[in-house]
Amino acid sequence: MKLLVLNCGSSTLKYQLLEMPKGDVLAKGNVERIGEEIGILKHKTADGKKVEITDEVFATHEDGLNRVFKLLLDGTLKSLDEIKAVGHRVVHGGEKLTKTCLVDQSVIDEIENVYPLDPLHVPAHVLGLKVATKLLPGVPNVTVFDTSFHQTIPEYGYLYAIPYNYYTEDHIRRYGAHGTSHQFVANRMAEIMNRDIKDLNIITCHLGSGSSITAVQGGKSVDTSMGLTPLEGLCMGTRCGDIDPAVLTYLGRTKGMNIEELDQLINKKSGLLGLSQISNDCRVLEDAVAEGNPAAKRAMDVFNYRIVKYIGAYSMVLGHVDAIVFTAGIGENSPYVRSEVCKKLGLLGVKIDETANDCHGKERKISTPDSKVEVWVIPTNEELAIAQQTYALVTK
Repeated sequence: MKLLVLNCGSSTLKYQLLEMPKGDVLAKGNVERIGEEIGILKHKTADGKKVEITDEVFATHEDGLNRVFKLLLDGTLKSLDEIKAVGHRVVHGGEKLTKTCLVDQSVIDEIENVYPLDPLHVPAHVLGLKVATKLLPGVPNVTVFDTSFHQTIPEYGYLYAIPYNYYTEDHIRRYGAHGTSHQFVANRMAEIMNRDIKDLNIITCHLGSGSSITAVQGGKSVDTSMGLTPLEGLCMGTRCGDIDPAVLTYLGRTKGMNIEELDQLINKKSGLLGLSQISNDCRVLEDAVAEGNPAAKRAMDVFNYRIVKYIGAYSMVLGHVDAIVFTAGIGENSPYVRSEVCKKLGLLGVKIDETANDCHGKERKISTPDSKVEVWVIPTNEELAIAQQTYALVTK
């Protein structure tokens, strides 16, 4: 069965066409700069054929997806009728959309109700749902929510210590994010260890432009670092992560900053970018650290320290730790970050093999044989996880 996986952003459209249940990728790519003067489309097929389009305008997501379909019909598919289902990544499902589900108008209406919780991502996801429904009539669409995996966090873990009516009336609570990734690498860790995931305690570190850490106990999320929105927790590319809320009221009073300005500050101008005043890109900052740049060192020290702090906290939550997993862009590709973090986990009995750690984007054990906790790099594959959940639902 051929399944299409879509991940729509405000001006982007990422896609993969997979053959299920094997999970073979038949084609993949992304459309960028939707709505701008000139768009970009990068497309790659299973046989290695690459197409890069840089001279077309994609005014809407529908334009972009139609162009993708033309590329798919140029050798990969004989007909769009071969696509039997579409799986969509949706970052936030709120409190009501807690499981992977088939899409109908009531689901779209409920996702639209979540807009205030994630105005950056969720409206774009709805665009993708509507476009796929229009262009592939009769084909089932399935939503896979990043927040679903974290629905097992206990009440004392997801509640904020503010008046309880803000939870009951406005649903303000910890929801988390990156759940599809955390679940995927945790399950893969159990496979590698050849153990039942129900018997394992795993800390998964999804480190990228957006970063989060999750405590996985018996295959279930019991705590995660992101909160109501993807802002809370770790220091990130441009997001501040944990901050004293009074900082915002202080800046409002003393600098006259309004809500929009404060939102831009903590989401777009902070994190690695704000601390370094150089870049939000970990690779750029690592190079600068190697050259002795103190501003880059300052930013990376904060980034690494927050990771260590959360791993330590979740170790206490879990009681004991069987494995720590690094994944996503930075987690998979930064030996520097992994080394700096693991050096500070001696209390857990973590010992890192620096030779093994010198790897990029490869599945590899980077802890020594005598380390009390196994430490692994496991590339995430959210598209495959979405395809697997979509396939399971439409073939049930």
